[in-house]
Amino acid sequence: MEEMEEELKCPVCGSFYREPIILPCSHNLCQACARNILVQTPESESPQSRRASGSGVSDYDYLDLDKMSLYSEADSGYGSYGGFASAPTTPCQKSPNGVRVFPPAMPPPATHLSPALAPVPRNSCITCPQCHRSLILDDRGLRGFPKNRVLEGVIDRYQQSKAAALKCQLCEKAPKEATVMCEQCDVFYCDPCRLRCHPPRGPLAKHRLVPPAQGRVSRRLSPRKVSTCTDHELENHSMYCVQCKMPVCYQCLEEGKHSSHEVKALGAMWKLHKSQLSQALNGLSDRAKEAKEFLVQLRNMVQQIQENSVEFEACLVAQCDALIDALNRRKAQLLARVNKEHEHKLKVVRDQISHCTVKLRQTTGLMEYCLEVIKENDPSGFLQISDALIRRVHLTEDQWGKGTLTPRMTTDFDLSLDNSPLLQSIHQLDFVQVKASSPVPATPILQLEECCTHNNSATLSWKQPPLSTVPADGYILELDDGNGGQFREVYVGKETMCTVDGLHFNSTYNARVKAFNKTGVSPYSKTLVLQTSEDTDSEEQTLPFPVPSERLPLRRMSPFSSTLNLQPSFPGRSYFDFRSSPHQLSLHSSLQSLNAPGCNFETQSAPYSQLGKYTYLAWFAFDPGSAHSDIILSNDNLTVTCSSYDDRVVLGKTGFSKGVHYWELTVDRYDNHPDPAFGVARMDVMKDVMLGKDDKAWAMYVDNNRSWFMHNNSHTNRTEGGITKGATIGVLLDLNRKNLTFFINDEQQGPIAFDNVEGLFFPAVSLNRNVQVSTLPQRLNSYCWQSHSI
Repeated sequence: MEEMEEELKCPVCGSFYREPIILPCSHNLCQACARNILVQTPESESPQSRRASGSGVSDYDYLDLDKMSLYSEADSGYGSYGGFASAPTTPCQKSPNGVRVFPPAMPPPATHLSPALAPVPRNSCITCPQCHRSLILDDRGLRGFPKNRVLEGVIDRYQQSKAAALKCQLCEKAPKEATVMCEQCDVFYCDPCRLRCHPPRGPLAKHRLVPPAQGRVSRRLSPRKVSTCTDHELENHSMYCVQCKMPVCYQCLEEGKHSSHEVKALGAMWKLHKSQLSQALNGLSDRAKEAKEFLVQLRNMVQQIQENSVEFEACLVAQCDALIDALNRRKAQLLARVNKEHEHKLKVVRDQISHCTVKLRQTTGLMEYCLEVIKENDPSGFLQISDALIRRVHLTEDQWGKGTLTPRMTTDFDLSLDNSPLLQSIHQLDFVQVKASSPVPATPILQLEECCTHNNSATLSWKQPPLSTVPADGYILELDDGNGGQFREVYVGKETMCTVDGLHFNSTYNARVKAFNKTGVSPYSKTLVLQTSEDTDSEEQTLPFPVPSERLPLRRMSPFSSTLNLQPSFPGRSYFDFRSSPHQLSLHSSLQSLNAPGCNFETQSAPYSQLGKYTYLAWFAFDPGSAHSDIILSNDNLTVTCSSYDDRVVLGKTGFSKGVHYWELTVDRYDNHPDPAFGVARMDVMKDVMLGKDDKAWAMYVDNNRSWFMHNNSHTNRTEGGITKGATIGVLLDLNRKNLTFFINDEQQGPIAFDNVEGLFFPAVSLNRNVQVSTLPQRLNSYCWQSHSI
């Protein structure tokens, strides 16, 4: 019963309804409260003026909400009569149950009449405090609204069922115990409220005040008031209008607006509506029962959530601690490497200091000795030793030659910690849903007709199954290390095609791909076996360049195996650029002619006679992406120069890791005797110094008279013979024997330059603005080899 109490309270005063009336919107108000919230409307909007204008409107016309709003939906605390500029605005207030209401625009006149009989101002309107619908009252005023006798009866029964002491109905905060009841006002008062609101003077002096208990008994014993017609106050309701859905009297049927409506007996409709309400309550009762069970479930979930939270927090702390421990271990390893680099740099510099000190002491001694010899006055004795001294002086001067007074080690540490992937992973560290709310993507299908290998690069293509309905957010491509090792991620993204460069020559790789979305990761696709370029003496097909994907030969390893083998498209050849260009086409044509039957000519120059059976003639384009910003490329990236007077480095596009490779470059321009450098380098070589200054490059630098080999800033093997405009520089990289040899104009320049060369290398050149060089693909057209050379 206590849960029903809110249904029995007026939204305006917050107390139990007293003489409730029913508004056309079906909400209820105390008759006194309805009078208090009346607002006078402009004359132009009165019912009389609208009837005079001929507009057909009902007695209770709802106003357009766009024209009039007595309720501030922005909760500003003020209501306004929005349709009329002249309408006054009055502060609004909230009733005890939280509904916003409006005080009367003017204080009610002092009268001894009841609220129902008191005169209502002309052109008054009332707004429902619950649904905020507004309507204008007719001449009958509040008497035009029916009284809710059923609600009064429910309130009486509810108050009688309460055993607690009667409370004052006018206390604003905590109601005090009532001491009297006014039979005329039907209100319980405490002493303070009685003195303040019901003083014993004027019309109120005639009211009869009784004790609260007697007042409750008199309420109970008072006869139930019979509901009368609102249009005909002397007539009782006897029928029910089906069209208007309201009780009516006989007079309404004879002369009122319900005369042409369908009516039914009041008792029959009463029983019918009671039956309909009972049926509706059965469904609502089931929902209430389910709601109670659901509340029990939610309370159990609260306890379970608290227990799971403690467990999950402990697990999260343990995982984060494990990450911190791993980071500390890695930190110790990296510090050890830094210390090792530190010791190495100190050792190199100290060795150079010792070497330079000894040589300086010898040079100083020779200088002092020569000065003493010059002081001798014996011509014949002086001439006997002068030639030898001059040769010694020149030899010592040559020992202090180029590069001797250059530090072999830089003060900067070459180590650079790349922590951006780890920081990105830390920022992306997040929780994954344990239970998938939607399915994972289907397994991707490798499109074998579009997969191919070129030289030491592989291109793979895949797609989603045709009937797949689950979208994929991206794909993960994985390759092994070429030796049957673990798979590694080489691509993560939304594309369905990827080219992997820098693979080992003559190696077999396994590739697979999987899809992912927010839910999870799909199973892996079938494994694809990729074979990079093989030896030239292997039997091969002559394929056009570039290779059409539909002509790639595929064979299945086993009828019961899910692994496929993809043959390489160009066995035994080494290319650096796969764009369709005239140079590529002419080079392929020349190689086809060289491999054609009957091609059996003698070698025309020295370097080619030294090329072995497994040598790959390499033509390449320079890589603008990794070049220094001062490098200037032209001729489809086959020609390179520089805009700076300082040496800058540029690399070829693809590296070598196995086999024997030879390439040539020509000097297109050579001004002011610069010393460009040619050789090989790692991808992370320094780009702003001469090639060979660091330990990432192996090079020969040459001027117009002589050349030197240089690695890690160490200059060795000075050799006579330089370059001019039009000279050709050849580079022979033998990764089988792990050595590097240089040629100038088809002649070997000095001995084998470097030994113990292994790893992945890229063709490299360093030059300044006084030099311009180009690669030489066209030079291959001038030579054919015996069957043992290629």
